[in-house]
Amino acid sequence: MINVKSVSKSFGMKEVLRDINLDIEPGELTAIVGPNGSGKSTLLRIISTLLRPNSGQVTVAGLDLSTRAHTVRQLLGVVSHHTLLYDNLTAYENLLFYAHLYNMTDYAKRINMVLDKVNLTDSKDTLVHTYSHGMQQRLSIARAILHNPRVILFDEPHTGLDQTNSIRLDEILQSTSAAGNTVMLITHDIKHALALCDKIVVLHKGKIVYQVRTTQISYDEFASNYHEITNV
Repeated sequence: MINVKSVSKSFGMKEVLRDINLDIEPGELTAIVGPNGSGKSTLLRIISTLLRPNSGQVTVAGLDLSTRAHTVRQLLGVVSHHTLLYDNLTAYENLLFYAHLYNMTDYAKRINMVLDKVNLTDSKDTLVHTYSHGMQQRLSIARAILHNPRVILFDEPHTGLDQTNSIRLDEILQSTSAAGNTVMLITHDIKHALALCDKIVVLHKGKIVYQVRTTQISYDEFASNYHEITNV
């Protein structure tokens, strides 16, 4: 579903990604971990069509991002450090705007469904500028899954969520993966990633230095390998 081949990215003289090769299969829930500044968010921005690599190729569902970016965007649900919400609209109005953007039909039912998934039904008619950070994060997640995307790209989505809503998010990610859709998750919580995901990939100094199926390794073994590789 996601195929990254020999991708490199620089900003000026600073090389942020170096010869990245990564395959994420349909239905696979993959975590990208690594120290700050290792290139995780840059990789997500490239896959989400927000940045172009200096070299290499990225395809999503067989579509080359260099020529089919507009089509690929219809397949993606993205949560980044920017919520992409409109403060002067209610939660429902925000999702209604995105439903029209994605040319959705029968959107009222779907909007109410995703609001329920993120536990915002009771505040759906409240202006977003009054929301707490955690509530805005939950609405951003609802926005990202609204159109039932085939690929989910989430950058630190658990940030700002309490335990109850973190569990709800895990359920969303797992059900999305179980339905055959692809999930790529950036996180700093290695223990959580090992428990939640099918595969974990370590990015360090712009390179993929280690990846493993989570069923094949214990937390202690992974933590030891991670420390040895990254010195963190």
